[in-house]
Amino acid sequence: MLSILITTKDYDCRQLVHELHRQGEALAQPFEILVGEDGTSAANLQKNITIEELQFCRRIIREKNVGRANMRNILGIEARYPYLLFIDSDAVIEKPDFLACYIEAARDYDVVCGGLYHADTLKDKECTLRYKYEKRADKRRDAATRNQKPYDCFSTFNFLIRRELFLSIFFNNNITKYGYEDTLFGKELERRGATIMHIENRLLHNGLESNEVYMHKIEQSISTLVSIEKELGPTPLLCTAHRLRSWHMVWIFTAVWKACNRLITKNLHGRHPSLTLFNIHKLGLYFSIKRRA
Repeated sequence: MLSILITTKDYDCRQLVHELHRQGEALAQPFEILVGEDGTSAANLQKNITIEELQFCRRIIREKNVGRANMRNILGIEARYPYLLFIDSDAVIEKPDFLACYIEAARDYDVVCGGLYHADTLKDKECTLRYKYEKRADKRRDAATRNQKPYDCFSTFNFLIRRELFLSIFFNNNITKYGYEDTLFGKELERRGATIMHIENRLLHNGLESNEVYMHKIEQSISTLVSIEKELGPTPLLCTAHRLRSWHMVWIFTAVWKACNRLITKNLHGRHPSLTLFNIHKLGLYFSIKRRA
């Protein structure tokens, strides 16, 4: 009945898979776990090879990185059961009834989102920007808040969907870099009138990047945003950009951002990054990339 689909690239997901397999065996129904290795290095392929020893688990390997959206589509096609549970490889399961909660909720909805959260303490001081951003977002990630805007709060980190519905939509294969594939998918679910429910079945996100890596991923995400903004519709960043255009202030904002960019970047790479400067930087990147597009 349930296909559990995990995409990974250079990440050791053995602990996650073993826990999912243990909970799956406790279910009174068929299940499978598919792990999609998306351009994983040879060393990490060897780490995850023991996954194949599990009875209901198999790996699908792509030597060349095809992107998270494309890899999820591949797994969805390969899956054999009517419900698909997508989970990111850097998740940690702390609920002993995680799968059972999804099985219960799946009866009444096309899509069920479990959510995510982050640890109360930061272990690696090089990851302060992502951690600070995510901890602020965690305050709005309870199920009640997410259900107020169920499509806008859709996240690919941890969600279940009917396979038939997924195969009629797919993720956008043109999105090969980081960012916005979940937002675009949520918009399509809304357009189709799919029923969606957010529940308290959150997973711990354990794969925070360093400030330097996260800044690079943010630049990729803004590039993705520019390429799909006509399909995407309004987002908070695009709405702010529209207001600046209507006030004829883009050139002023851009000039100030360029003049202060070194200081902003230094702050965002440091131990005490400002989320206000982070939002300003993303808007500056948007106008810069938009101008070059």
